[in-house]
Amino acid sequence: MTTDQPEYGNLVTRQETCALATVRRVAAMLDVDPNTFANGDSLPRGWQFILLAADSRRSEIRSDGFPGLGVPLPDLGLPRLLLGGRSVEYRRDIPIGSNLLRKSRIQKVSHKETLSGQMAIVTIEHELNTVDEPEPALVEFQTYIMMSAATNRTPTAPAEGAPPAGAVSVTPDDTLLFQYSALGFNSHKIHLDRAYARETEGFTDLVVNGGLATLLFTEHFRKEVGQKMTTLRTKHLAPLFCARPISILMDRDGESWRLEAFDDRGVRAMEMLVTTA
Repeated sequence: MTTDQPEYGNLVTRQETCALATVRRVAAMLDVDPNTFANGDSLPRGWQFILLAADSRRSEIRSDGFPGLGVPLPDLGLPRLLLGGRSVEYRRDIPIGSNLLRKSRIQKVSHKETLSGQMAIVTIEHELNTVDEPEPALVEFQTYIMMSAATNRTPTAPAEGAPPAGAVSVTPDDTLLFQYSALGFNSHKIHLDRAYARETEGFTDLVVNGGLATLLFTEHFRKEVGQKMTTLRTKHLAPLFCARPISILMDRDGESWRLEAFDDRGVRAMEMLVTTA
């Protein structure tokens, strides 16, 4: 059973700056020379997460450590939260050093009754406008899944075999999860607190941020294809865990590109569809 709640529509606006120092830290995190970036350069598409962080006060942080969705959210009584997916439309480049107006709102909340209990799907809409342009440079929708407290440990999915041949492997470690979480002001305990991830949420280890997995995808695309993304759409199918190899497979799909991520057991965990200019 699914019920859709009408659009909340409460708009939250913030002033953001695409600061050169922060961009250089993202580059360093990705093992890219920070000195190749300067004010006036275009922010690499996929790096906009530094402009979409929440700024919730400590007293407003959820019990799981998640600092919020960037907009006020009613207490739904659902203590577990995971990223379900996102879609992004890139309309113009964002210059490094530019000032921006960020507009965020809850676009929709859908409630579901499942065999595991109540669930809510929350869709957040973000717009980023450079101050000298009336139309947004970027529009991003993020979908979060909110769930009831875990009553049983998360079962381990059966292995599906080895990762696919020809895939590129990357292994996010504790340091990468910490740096990404810090740059995005994301204190969700499933990414930082191994005991919490295992004992409270029932995961086998720290969970790789959904946004970090997306960033690894967009960086792979940027390096291998070299074309500017105009849209991307991601869907998270299974958790990816710290210190375990992630295999990324990329194929042309007509006028689009399809990227898939597989965990170390060959389980398909994430997919992304990209269009280019």
